[in-house]
Amino acid sequence: MTEPTPTGVLLMTYGSPSSLEEADVGRYLAAVRGGRAAGTELVVEFTRRYRVIGGSPLVERTREQAAALERRLGDDTLVRAAMRFSEPSIESVLREMGEAGVSRAVGIILSPQYSPLLMGGYARALDAAREALGPRAPEVIVAGAWHRERALVEALGGRIRDALATDGGGDASRDPVLLTAHSLPRAVAEREPGYLAQLRESAELVAGAAGLPDDRWTFCWQSAGHEPGEWMKPDFSDLMPELASAGHRRVVVAPIQFLADHLEILYDLDVGARRQAESAGLRFRRIDSLNADPGLVDALAAVVRTNRLRGRRAPDRS
Repeated sequence: MTEPTPTGVLLMTYGSPSSLEEADVGRYLAAVRGGRAAGTELVVEFTRRYRVIGGSPLVERTREQAAALERRLGDDTLVRAAMRFSEPSIESVLREMGEAGVSRAVGIILSPQYSPLLMGGYARALDAAREALGPRAPEVIVAGAWHRERALVEALGGRIRDALATDGGGDASRDPVLLTAHSLPRAVAEREPGYLAQLRESAELVAGAAGLPDDRWTFCWQSAGHEPGEWMKPDFSDLMPELASAGHRRVVVAPIQFLADHLEILYDLDVGARRQAESAGLRFRRIDSLNADPGLVDALAAVVRTNRLRGRRAPDRS
């Protein structure tokens, strides 16, 4: 009997520097910036941040997510972590899949919201990899937005309930919750109204799953970049003094776009946001990242099932 052809799944995200040396951080930043070298000051600052958190665990966490998803989907599926800007690269993963007999694969970007402008680089990286690998390269169907997957929404809502339940001290039922997404230059955001709508819809769905009334939560931005120009507001740093002035003593921060621990979680929130909260007189708490949470794995499995039989075409923006 002929062995069934396995289906491939690529869990795709940015990646991280290979070490805590400035040269490796500089190479990684240049890759993220489309080949433009980062200035010395920026490289030094990001090297410091990576060292503060002991290095980004993103590649390891993504591999754990891939292993959990492969177990969930069964023996006829090969699931791998594939990084856009570091190893294991999209090309190396596609090569492995081709050698394993995979002819069709589903690519999932590990941001549940989809923007052609912001995420189109993944499709271009896949196309470049397939061209480099030749006829043995698997065809890849790129999933679009999946922020409405109920298992994902419930998992994030549960994380918020857990954070509020363990906050301790005083009346936690009044504690405000900041639902964050990665900031964008305003000029970019204005070109992607559909993407902004997805982020706001995500916040509404997650707040509903957490049982938060409208006056308990605010959608805001984090991790504004170092490029010139105006970035989206409000940033969480703008809101901390306002919350303290309103009489709050604690704040819970809940990223709704990031699915695993990495620099924007472990430094931007756990170090930067915590410092800003405490400077304003607020006690800070962040929800635990999903990482390989069963709810996230359920959501990813649903995305694979939805896209497995879909022909190669542009992802759904909705």
